[in-house]
Amino acid sequence: MYLIIFLIFLLLCVALVLSLYKKGRFAVISKIFRFVIVMGSIAYFTYLFIEKSLSQFLENSMAVQVINHLPQPLDFYIIRVSDAENTKKYMSKHVGKIRPDFYRIEYLNMQKSNEFWIAGYLNKSRLVYFSQHAVPAGDKDQIVEVRNYINQSQKLSGIASDQVGILKYDNMKISIWITLDLLLIFLNSVLLFRRK
Repeated sequence: MYLIIFLIFLLLCVALVLSLYKKGRFAVISKIFRFVIVMGSIAYFTYLFIEKSLSQFLENSMAVQVINHLPQPLDFYIIRVSDAENTKKYMSKHVGKIRPDFYRIEYLNMQKSNEFWIAGYLNKSRLVYFSQHAVPAGDKDQIVEVRNYINQSQKLSGIASDQVGILKYDNMKISIWITLDLLLIFLNSVLLFRRK
């Protein structure tokens, strides 16, 4: 996804430069090229935003329901630990901020894994909850009720904090590139569709 977003950024920059050509045969070709780039970019981001806003239900996945019984809202992350050697060892997901006595459901593909961790943050960087969960059968849904502030393993919670930090950094980096792409789409659209 990061590579596609960066490629769209480069193409939109080229389209912006091509908007300088206003007369001649090359102007018609550049306008068609710019139109294809802008419409393709709009289509890709429309698909991306619709996909992100829909439920992340996966076929052959396990549902993890996280219920917060603590008196304060916590920001929860799930880290899936993979057993396979040729895949990424840890896969992090942001469950979201859960208010007291509310829950969220996240779907995990546990085909090559039999363990996941849950990390809860009170502030942006203060880890107040960490638990390990073994999954004997990957198709059986799990319910995790958070009733107290615990840290089951200092060593593993350190690894989980590192993984959450990597996830936050990647999300911030992608959001910056998406913002730049949307700005360039707007500029190219104004230059492409404005009337003389």
